[in-house]
Amino acid sequence: MPYNIDIRGVQPAPLHALGPDFSGASPDGATLAFNNYYLERDGKPFLAVSGECHYSRLDPSRWEDAIVKMRMGGVDIVATYVFWNHIEETEGTFDFTGRRDLHRFVALCQRHGLYVILRVGPFAHGEARNGGLPDWLYGKPFEVRSTDDGFLELVRRLYGRIGQQVKGLFFRDGGPVIGVQLDNEYMHSSAPWEMTTGISDEWINVGSAGEAYILKLREIALDCGLSPVFFTGTAWGGAAYSPRVLPLWGGYPYRPWLFYSHGGEHPATEEYVYEDYHRDGATFADDFDPAYLPSERPYACCEMGGGMMCSYRYRFVLPYRSVDALANVKLGSGCNFIGYYMFHGGTNPIGRGGMTLNESQVPKRSYDYQAALGEFGQVRESYRRLKCIHHLLHSFGDRLAPMVTALPEGASSIDPSDTAPLRFAVRTDGERGFLFINNFQDHRAMPPRRHEHVGIETLTGSYDFDISLAPDENAILPFGFDLDGITLHQASAQPLLRTVVDERVTYVFMVPDGMDGAFRFEDGAVIAGVPARPEGESVSRFTVTKGERSVDVLSVSRDMANRLYRLQDGSLVFTDAALLEYPDGRLRLETTLAENTLYTLPADLLEGIGVLLADREGLGVYRICAEPKQIPVRLARTAPHRWTVSLPAGAMAGLKDIRLQIDYTGDIGMLFLGNEMISDNFCNGDTWEVGLREHLSEGAAAMTLVVAPLRHGSRFRRLSGAKSRKINTEMQAKTPKLRFRHFRNTL
Repeated sequence: MPYNIDIRGVQPAPLHALGPDFSGASPDGATLAFNNYYLERDGKPFLAVSGECHYSRLDPSRWEDAIVKMRMGGVDIVATYVFWNHIEETEGTFDFTGRRDLHRFVALCQRHGLYVILRVGPFAHGEARNGGLPDWLYGKPFEVRSTDDGFLELVRRLYGRIGQQVKGLFFRDGGPVIGVQLDNEYMHSSAPWEMTTGISDEWINVGSAGEAYILKLREIALDCGLSPVFFTGTAWGGAAYSPRVLPLWGGYPYRPWLFYSHGGEHPATEEYVYEDYHRDGATFADDFDPAYLPSERPYACCEMGGGMMCSYRYRFVLPYRSVDALANVKLGSGCNFIGYYMFHGGTNPIGRGGMTLNESQVPKRSYDYQAALGEFGQVRESYRRLKCIHHLLHSFGDRLAPMVTALPEGASSIDPSDTAPLRFAVRTDGERGFLFINNFQDHRAMPPRRHEHVGIETLTGSYDFDISLAPDENAILPFGFDLDGITLHQASAQPLLRTVVDERVTYVFMVPDGMDGAFRFEDGAVIAGVPARPEGESVSRFTVTKGERSVDVLSVSRDMANRLYRLQDGSLVFTDAALLEYPDGRLRLETTLAENTLYTLPADLLEGIGVLLADREGLGVYRICAEPKQIPVRLARTAPHRWTVSLPAGAMAGLKDIRLQIDYTGDIGMLFLGNEMISDNFCNGDTWEVGLREHLSEGAAAMTLVVAPLRHGSRFRRLSGAKSRKINTEMQAKTPKLRFRHFRNTL
């Protein structure tokens, strides 16, 4: 079916600075400032990537790995809640030690070149107990989240102690903290007072003071030394808004809260339908109903679904391809600041007296969130696929950010359940731009796209894309694309990055699954080599020359693109393993395999480190070996629903981590070491994985595994892929299947 879009009438976005409330400078002269369309860094468009990682939900021994993996995955900004009940569980007693050491975590972010946004509450939610509010607030003679003087004095004390922890770490001081979020979803949502759950089920005050509350928090924060480049607030669902706070948006296609008290099927959501979120007067779907004209503020996000937790009544295995598809749709819809919740999962800490600091709808310890990086640093498919978008934003975000969204007729009114229409949008300046295509829809199976034509009419010519795309795939295709003075007319391949290696400019493109990877250059351009569609581990490399200008083009398959890491010096490494690079240039390969194949540009990058196997299209092909290790484990049943899991002394020797993988059938799984529950899991049919590094000492480790069976009458939803089924049966706990994956650093 042919589709057409005419962008000849597209006008550039009318830009204006948002002023001193949204700008700042560092001592060395670096600047950050928002206009009404995008963030500028040192006066240039900066399309930033933010990823959520809660420092107090990670053991401090895992902080640096988490930060490095986020940076290697293309994250520019680490966003983190500062949960009030994690740092002042007992009134008047603050704890900033161990996993609560905020100063150390922020300083580590700075060491690795990442900005920070602090989400300081007082209310956070985040599936924390009481939404992050301490229990002792319940007995106070005032409502929380109000302008009552008694409550605000306690907030002042909280902000003051946070301010002491991050003193000297704000951007204006030369530090990494650029943003501070005030409260969360104020006047939109709340959380249970957990001490009443199961009895009266009382909920925390949602708030009613509107902008006055937000401005009071802002005033207190500044008084307490919290002085970021900009303050932020969550804007969806009618949340309170102030023009002095940057409104941030999000979107979740998988919504466990629908099943907290209700049944039925999960609907297909509008999250995978393109819209122009900068257009005044548009009728927007779902809860995008801003209290300002959309053209007045950037369309910026802090909570795009980077994963989702399982609640007790709704359990599902997240389709990891949902995450980069969502990023594609947000960008195509005009987003110029993307933020994922969560990007790195975690584990809830244990409070005083053994109390768990979580919400009752979710596991007591685990907050894995099926995130791009799991609870113990697991690298998921979503992480690998997101890199393909983040590479593009880092190399070409300055081109994309000023471009406006143009939609074909009817694009924003597509019924999410209708899988027939091709879903696409254009970001353009009227002459050149990017074609965004999405073929993923939550809770529906999408068909393959075969030879569907998209015609684009511009001020300087026309483009005709022949679109073929696999189900669940997405793509960002260029037209009128400049390669150092040579125009790429159009391509059925996604630009990833530009780099300079051995004094040669190289552009890397990814061919999405189902596409043919065709390139069409301007007249007069000469191609040396034959562009071919790469498959599997193959690559295609050619040179394009016009006059005195010449660039290399490396075309890689989706599979290879998912393995791509870019190093600080511009070198490229392709590997399935997690690659970590440190500020001093040290590389670490986190791997479970005895033999690992890496591809590099330049070809001699790992000379003397790995075994060079071949030179393929200018890429070095290396084998990196690690010594295999066998870990004997003993599983013994001690009761109908209990087992002991025993590891020998010295199991961790020479390893970075051991992850216990448990496949079981039942209701809830719980793993104990001594008297402490170290992990728990709501059975959803997926493998439950537990990192053991911080729990293993030199001696032998004996753990107790408890599997609570599904009892007669238990009811919940379990989703696998696009289908949901009811569970209403009595199940006996069978002997779980255990596997160990051990990780080591090599290189």
